[in-house]
Amino acid sequence: MTIEALSLVPKADAAQSMKDFKSDQEVRWCPGCGDYAVLAAVQGFLPDLGLAKENIVFISGIGCSSRFPYYMNTYGMHSIHGRAPAIATGLAASRRDLSVWVVTGDGDALSIGGNHLIHALRRNVNLKILLFNNRIYGLTKGQYSPTSEVGKITKSTPMGSLDAPFNPVSLALGAEASFVARTIDSDRKHLTEVLRQAAAHPGTALVEIYQNCNIFNDGAFEALKDKEQAQEAVIRLEHGEPIRFGADGSKGVVRDHATGDLKVVEVTPENEASVLVHDAHAASPTTAFALSRLADPDTLHRTPVGVFRSVERPVYEAQMARQLEAAVEQRGKGDLAALLSGNDTWTVVG
Repeated sequence: MTIEALSLVPKADAAQSMKDFKSDQEVRWCPGCGDYAVLAAVQGFLPDLGLAKENIVFISGIGCSSRFPYYMNTYGMHSIHGRAPAIATGLAASRRDLSVWVVTGDGDALSIGGNHLIHALRRNVNLKILLFNNRIYGLTKGQYSPTSEVGKITKSTPMGSLDAPFNPVSLALGAEASFVARTIDSDRKHLTEVLRQAAAHPGTALVEIYQNCNIFNDGAFEALKDKEQAQEAVIRLEHGEPIRFGADGSKGVVRDHATGDLKVVEVTPENEASVLVHDAHAASPTTAFALSRLADPDTLHRTPVGVFRSVERPVYEAQMARQLEAAVEQRGKGDLAALLSGNDTWTVVG
């Protein structure tokens, strides 16, 4: 959140711990679900914000991830399918003294909720959106989702899915989101750091979290979690650092000057200077979008994780507040009759 936004949210009267953010509700996800790791990470870093827990709100839609508000000792709302961003927008715009978080899943956010999501992103409402992506519908027992790979065999696609999947990071960048990141449920250190950066961002911050559903889509992200495979599969983005990965940074991302696209090369003394340096603060989302397209949608080979984009632009509710202040100043100075009649009126003669 911005310094301005944080100043509007009351500070806690005393130091808080992870325990203060745990509710008295029994956590009821399937044993081994990746949601447990995300919950622990969120409960663990929120005390560092120093905000009063009574001024933090978690709003969810429908899905396994959407049970999240029950387990947070903050205010919260388990809302309706796909509409969490819309409800959160209303709350954030009307109560700037609150820190508002949205917890959603790939089905909830990208299917019925797709329209609400992209408009929250383009408006740059001061929301932190955690999108749990397990590439399956878990709550309804294993149907394919908007992020399932082509050919995915599920209960609803017994002959394989025909739909091309959404790339949530690409989608968010296309909607002009000011902060877009990706992380993995099992990488606690990386997950926590990304969440910290999202919390500090002014405006909408979308964090896609690869989350394992061990019941209906187990091992979907194994290539990114297995230590040996991850070395060659995961590209860690760090602002200001060359984009290199693989054993001893043997591979790097460069721009193909013939096509303008990005590609992966073996780094040599001759091409080392051409390796792209990551700039999360670039005004244009072009390179961030190109990075989001590097991953193979089927195997997830060469998947970038980290903050793709973090730029500042006007925050929606701050602009709205200024308009309201201007309207109050103008009260009594207008012509009500002229306002009601406008320019497109006429008189009907009997």
